[in-house]
Amino acid sequence: MLSLMRSVSCGGTKNFLIFSVIRTLSSTSVVNANAGGEGWLSKLLHVRKIEPTKDSHSKLLSDTEKIYELQIHDVKPDCIEPYLKGYETFSQTLHKKSEAAELVGSWRVEIGNQDQFVHIWRYNRGYVNANQVLTLCREDQELNALSKDLVVNIISRNNQYMLPFSFWGDPEPQNRSSMYEMRSYVLKPGTMIEWGNNWARGINYRKSSAVAGFFSQIGQLYMVHHIWTYKDLLSRKEIREAAWRKPGWDECVAYTVPLIREMRSRWLRPTSFSPIK
Repeated sequence: MLSLMRSVSCGGTKNFLIFSVIRTLSSTSVVNANAGGEGWLSKLLHVRKIEPTKDSHSKLLSDTEKIYELQIHDVKPDCIEPYLKGYETFSQTLHKKSEAAELVGSWRVEIGNQDQFVHIWRYNRGYVNANQVLTLCREDQELNALSKDLVVNIISRNNQYMLPFSFWGDPEPQNRSSMYEMRSYVLKPGTMIEWGNNWARGINYRKSSAVAGFFSQIGQLYMVHHIWTYKDLLSRKEIREAAWRKPGWDECVAYTVPLIREMRSRWLRPTSFSPIK
């Protein structure tokens, strides 16, 4: 450092100083890393090394062939009742015609995108079942008619096919008389493994309120959805604040926040026909 200062005082250029500082920082980081620890510069920038793998990310993060479909419908404000009645009829009819599809949960957004509905379906045999349902909905006259009656109430709709994170497990029917929150994240490409590694530990700090965790496969990619259950908004506040008092939760947040490009939260109320209440 003294040599750097002398070179400046003797007329050394500004560029030389910058180059020298960069060399010093780089050398320090490399020395620390070679000594068996993570370089301090890497820690500062939250740079985590991901080892190369010959397996796809989906196989590393999910241990099941089950596929989940997320459907999000924006409904006309004056068509809520006919929409709900129509969707319930459609889902019941689909269940009667095929065992390939299973409605997991159905919710109305109360805080977030109002007049929006969220539905999650499960295909236990993965893409085999998903293909069967797509064909059935396209070719069956009754389902076609019900779908046409339903869409007149909808402004817009989109869907995704997703896999469940293995450390969350599969969501099952329940009747807690609870509210739900779906937190959705768009991640930077290439960071899904790091997200999964951190949340595999982080989920243990909030296991009691965890319902489901998914990552997208078809539709918008690099997207993650976490679903939590709470008695009410006050319960949500208390549970989230309690997590911060547990050693390790702050590290999970510190390492995952830099991976996010976009995030949103939806506060959900189950519909009358939702298997998860």
